[in-house]
Formats: sequence, C-alpha cells, structure tokens
Amino acid sequence: MAIQQYSVNQHPIQTLLAWIESGEIAIPEIQRPFVWSATKVRDLIDSLYQGYPVGYLISWRNPTVKLKDGTTSEGKRILIDGQQRVTALMAALMGREIVNKDYKRVRIKIAFNPIEQKFEVANPAIEKNKAWIPDIAKIVSPTFKMFEFVKQYTEKNPGISENEIFTTIESLRVIANNQIGLIELNSDLDIDTVTEIFIRINSQGAVLSQADFAMSKIAANETYGGNNLRKSIDYFCHLAVAPEFYWQIKDLDAEFVDTDYFKAMRWLKNETDDLYDPSYTDMLRVAFTSEFKRGKLEDLVALLSGRNFETREFEEEIAEASFTRLRKGIMRFMSEHDFKRFLMIIRSAGFISHTMIRSQNALNFAYIVYLTLRTQKLDTNLIESYVRRWYVMSVLTKRYSSSPESSFDYDIKRIDSLGIDAYLRDIESAELSEAFWRAALPQQLNTSVSSSPYFNVYLASQVYGNDKGFLSKDITVAALIAHRGDIHHLFPRNYLRKNGLTRGRYNQIANYVMMQSEINIKVGDEEPAIYFSELIEQCQTGESRYGAITNINELKDNFREHCIPDDIERMTVKDYDNFLHRRRELMANKISRYYSRL
Repeated sequence: MAIQQYSVNQHPIQTLLAWIESGEIAIPEIQRPFVWSATKVRDLIDSLYQGYPVGYLISWRNPTVKLKDGTTSEGKRILIDGQQRVTALMAALMGREIVNKDYKRVRIKIAFNPIEQKFEVANPAIEKNKAWIPDIAKIVSPTFKMFEFVKQYTEKNPGISENEIFTTIESLRVIANNQIGLIELNSDLDIDTVTEIFIRINSQGAVLSQADFAMSKIAANETYGGNNLRKSIDYFCHLAVAPEFYWQIKDLDAEFVDTDYFKAMRWLKNETDDLYDPSYTDMLRVAFTSEFKRGKLEDLVALLSGRNFETREFEEEIAEASFTRLRKGIMRFMSEHDFKRFLMIIRSAGFISHTMIRSQNALNFAYIVYLTLRTQKLDTNLIESYVRRWYVMSVLTKRYSSSPESSFDYDIKRIDSLGIDAYLRDIESAELSEAFWRAALPQQLNTSVSSSPYFNVYLASQVYGNDKGFLSKDITVAALIAHRGDIHHLFPRNYLRKNGLTRGRYNQIANYVMMQSEINIKVGDEEPAIYFSELIEQCQTGESRYGAITNINELKDNFREHCIPDDIERMTVKDYDNFLHRRRELMANKISRYYSRL
C-alpha cells in the first residue's frame, strides 16, 4: 500500500488569512499580476455567502533544513495553488490592494445590498445609493460596530427592519468563518510528483511548470532576499516588453528601486528591441544553467531548498550559497553590455527580426553559450563565431524542440568537460554531416510552412550575404524583412491554382522569394517561361518591366542569390516538381556555405 503523500484539513478562512499575514504560509506571487476580474472576486464572495464550496488550496512544505549551528528549522509552507482565490479574499475581506495587469496597485471593493442580499463590484452609482454598503471589508473588520451600523442604515433606509438587517449583516460577517480545504503536500516530494498531484486535483487551472516552483522557492525565502530576487526576474521580463513600466516601478516600489537589481535593469527604460523578450522561465533557465552548469530546474528548486545531493539532506549553507550563485547569474543575464552584445551576435548571423526566431530555447542556450565563454575569457571573435554556429546548428537540428531541460543539462556539462570547440565539432560531425546538407536538409525544405525554421535559416543566409530582394537592384532582403516585406511565389499562386494544384503544393518553401510587392504585382499570374524570358529581354533592351535590373550579369547574380535554377525561363507547370527539387538542393547548398562562414 502506497504511503499517503499529503494531508487534507479544513480551516476557517480567517485562520488561513491570518497565517498568510504572519508569513506562516508564503504566497510566492508566481502568477503576478492578479489576473482575476473584479466580477470574479464578487462571484467568489457570493459563493461563500451562499455556503457553496470554493475548492481547495494546495501548499507544499519546504523541507526541514539543518542550520549552521547544528539545529534544524521546520520548513515554511508555500502556497502553490489558490493564490488568486487567496488574493481575492484578502482584497475583498481585508481591504488589501492588488497589483493589476498593468502592475498598478488598486483596490477591488465589493459592495453588498443587505435588502436584496446581493453583491456587486463597487462603482460611483452604488456608492451614492443608500441601500448599498460600498465596501464589505469594513463590515468584516474586527473593529466593526454592528449595532451602531444597523441603526444608521435603517435610518437612511426607512421601512427596513433592524432585526432583518442585523441578521443579514451577521450572515455576511461570518463568511470569514467558512471552512476552506487546504491540501498540504509532503516536503520530500519531488517536482514531478507535485506537478502530477497538482494536475490531478486542479485540471481546470493552468499547469504549473518547474519554473513556477522555482519562482515560488525564490519568492518565499526572505532570509536570502528571495522577494527582491523574484521581483528582479519579474520586472526585467515586463520591462523588456513595456519600457514605460520603468516609471511605475520608480513610483510604486521604492524599496526595490534602492536595490542593485534595479540599477542593473535601468537601461531597459529606453530599449525597444524585441528580438529577445524573455519570460521568467527563459531568464531562470539561462541564469541557472550558465552559473550552475546544470539544466534541470528541478535541481535549482532542490538547491534553493538546501539539498545536499550526496547526503540527501538539506543544509542552510547550501541554500545560502545557491541563492548567492543564482543572484550572480541573474545579474549577469541583465547586464546591458552582455545582453546587447549577445543580440548583436545573433543579428550578425542574419536573424534580424523576432519573426525569424521560432525556438526560444535555442536562443536561450545560445545566450548560455555566450555567458559561459565570456566567463572563460575567450577571444571576442571566437565567442562570436561559436555563438553564431551554436544557434544556427540548434535551429537546423531542432535540438531543443523536445525535452529541452535534459538537452540543456547534457550540453552544458559536455561544454564544461570537453570545451566548446571540441564538443561543437563532435555535434557537427554527427548531425551536420555531408549527408545532412545533401539529403536531409533538402527533404526538410519540402514543406509549405513559411515559419519553418529551415526557411528562416535560409532567409538569415540571405541577410548574412547582403543579398538583394528578388529582381531588386538596391533593396536588400534585410530591408524587406525589417519592413515586413512580402513573401511571394516564383511560380505565381493563381497560375498554379488554375492548373489544378492544391494549396499544399503551390505554397512550398522552395517556391518562395522575398520580393517587393510592386514587382510581384507586375508579374501577376504569368508562368515563369513567359516572365523570365521577358526579364532576359529586359536586360537586352534596357527597358525595365519587372524591377530595375537591366544588366544580364546583375540579373544572373540575383538569380544565384535566390537559388533560381538556370533554365527557369523555359519552365511551365509541367516542370514545377522538378523546379522544386532542384531549388531545394540549391537552397540547402546556400545554407551549408553560409554555416561554414559563421
């Protein structure tokens, strides 16, 4: 028989709120900001008033930690599910401010009409209506004077019985005594087990990730500054997307403004670059893996709890050292110099737009590589080359598309033991062999998905080579991508459709080129045998019809840059499949040459 891995108890709401107030139960704020609507808060209070169940809260007790003096400290409980309900209760019943989706502190006031026994979100009209109590927090307050209130209320609302109002108000006041279930998970459970329990109990909610658990461990530890460390992660990620948030932090969080974290992220207030907007999961992964040389966030949770992997005990010294190292990793992640230089390297590989970034984990590990090599003080030029190659390699091989944590863990340990040069060459020999370039990659290019990582690498190779847009004399592929230029069909879509080809056939990557819209409009639905022949004639006569190229050598260079087969001026729909096959090979060859130059 399996040992029960949790306990279930019912507690009065006011007791749970008191525990949270005292810090006995820590709310990690892993789902900041408060995401419930005010009407959902109202509905929760109404359910409590009606005596309906409102679900269970789930807490996970920190392990018992061995202190430096040899004594032990029983772990604090962390609330891992139910934060929104608890926050709603604290807002409605205790008058606490919440942080809304714009990161502003606001009050959510729930009003009550004792005559109709109805709840509403307070608004100016309700506040003027004498039949409504605009804020129930004042009613459930310990200092509330029942008899005085009832007398004043009935005076303002003639004809209403004092006894009825007294009974109704008393029913409202005692909702804080209603029971709510608390499921407490054992401290020795691992993250996977906790996640499984969470999913089974709470199938309605968002599934917590290992990053969520790590954030909960960070936020709940006040001894080693976990709250500000958690804020630094949260604020950095929000600032990266919304630079104007900087001024809200300055106005609303004076304590955090005085920290080194805030000084390290101030540069974001003027930053509009969106190539890499990390989530807190991304930031944790990069900081942890680069600093600890481990890739599994489950290990981070264990280390922050003080786990000694050899003795399997929990020690305060390990927890303290782990917080210190994580803080160092987060500060390095936020470094303006390193962050901007890393993005410069990614751009130098041709990935100039966030639309070309389809694997955030590939970008994350490339940043890990950069930070690791910076620590090793490698030559700047070598760092740039290794980072470019690693990023493109991981995109081409879809290295982090499945089981990213295991891959992160394996790769960082191999880099640490073998060195970046030897390990990267091993990967290239195994996964980017001649067979990959000649057979596997052309096959991968056989797709109609324009967001394919292989097509994005192809576009990056064109940016890297400073290629011009198809049939453009001066405008580059980079300019077309930067200004949201259009992807067009070499064999026009309508031409292929009229000849009976389906969507999956005519929307092939090997049929795509970056082309100016005005040139594409002039091409219209002409078959290649016609408009390519006219292009050659255009170079002979000097009279431009499709674009501005009137020199045959420039036209051939443009065809070569776009991997156009030599005899396309003779092709019709009958040659389409052969055209696709040949162009895929040319595109793969171009990507191979591009990679070798990185």
